[in-house]
Amino acid sequence: MAPVGKKFGLSARVSSNNPPAVKRVLERVVGERCKITSVDGEFEVKGELEGESARDLNRNLLSEMRRVEKRTRLRSEWTSGKTVEKFFDYVPKGTKTAQT
Repeated sequence: MAPVGKKFGLSARVSSNNPPAVKRVLERVVGERCKITSVDGEFEVKGELEGESARDLNRNLLSEMRRVEKRTRLRSEWTSGKTVEKFFDYVPKGTKTAQT
C-alpha cells in the first residue's frame, strides 16, 4: 500500500484459520505504520495508513490477507478527521462521528 491521499487511523481485529501466515502479511503490509498485537488467538491492529478512501484501504488489506488464507475475517474502524467508518470484511457497517 503506497502512501497516497488522506491519513486514516486504523483500529482492527483480524481472525484467521492460519494466524502465522496472516501475521506475516500484516507485518509486510502495515508493519512499520501499525502496531500488531496477538489477543486471544486474533490480532489487534492499531496505527495510521494513507490512502484514497477507507473502503480502498480496507479492501486492499483484506485482499492481501485472503491471498494466503481465505478464511480470514477483518473487523475494522477507519478514522479520518471527525469521521469513523466501520467494516466487517468488505462490507461497510456504518459511519459515525469520532469522539474526541
